[in-house]
Amino acid sequence: MSSRPPVRPQVYLLDAHYQIFRAYHSLPDLRSPDAIPVGAFRGYTATLIKFLRERSPTHVAAAFDHAMTSFRNELYPEYKAGRTEAPEDLEPQFSLCAQVTRALGIPLFELENFEADDVIATLTRQLLEQGADVLIITRDKDLAALVSDRVWLFDLATGERSGPKEIEERMGVPPELVPDYLALVGDAVDNIPGVAGIGARTACALLQRVGGIEQLPSDPAGWEALGIRNAQRVAQRLEEGRERLALSRELVRLRDDLPLAAKLAGLRYEGAERGPLEGLLCELGAQNMLERVPRWRDGWPTH
Repeated sequence: MSSRPPVRPQVYLLDAHYQIFRAYHSLPDLRSPDAIPVGAFRGYTATLIKFLRERSPTHVAAAFDHAMTSFRNELYPEYKAGRTEAPEDLEPQFSLCAQVTRALGIPLFELENFEADDVIATLTRQLLEQGADVLIITRDKDLAALVSDRVWLFDLATGERSGPKEIEERMGVPPELVPDYLALVGDAVDNIPGVAGIGARTACALLQRVGGIEQLPSDPAGWEALGIRNAQRVAQRLEEGRERLALSRELVRLRDDLPLAAKLAGLRYEGAERGPLEGLLCELGAQNMLERVPRWRDGWPTH
């Protein structure tokens, strides 16, 4: 009688800034008793508590952007230049959201000069090496590059997981080619330049045939052999946009080599810390959320 293989632990990695911005745009301008803006904070906190109640995670961590700029702005000053700055009433809520994340017992990771996406990429690599599976809580298409048979994107709103099959259906290329795809077509949200004249359909056709931008043909005969429409025109556009393509590829590359150390045992969820959480929520007029906290650390009763 054969024994079943051991079940791998599952770690949820939260893309915190995505959830904070989502909460900010979903709720009205709420204020604390001291008139501090707390709309995003309350929405974010409610989302985390709901997640903890419904998913009962055994392991979880959150990744934050350390600042609104990163090393990518040094490579390309126009990176994310199209985005408006964080609204004035949202800016102070980032630190409040970090405080409530820790008070809920969720380890928080961030690193100066890097984005939360890089933090998540690094944690994902480390956790896979320690034998865990990873669910990344986000709808950010950049993080689709990390998806594999042991890594999924997880949508909190729907409870749906996106694996390699779902990513390829959605984006037209498998996860490992998502960075090449984004480098070719660019990204208006992050102001990734891409290659002028290369759209989504052409990018998908190219990558499906050659397997990556490094395998693009270097001679006219090779281009004709690909069997795509207007092959020579596409080749000309890529030649003219060679520097933009190289820059774009570096901008979309997720860094998984950050000097962080995530130990699986350290991400085990033990519950919220009642003292810090109660103090923070009461100060901000959100004490009614305490009764929904599903688990307290060190044996504190739920109520």
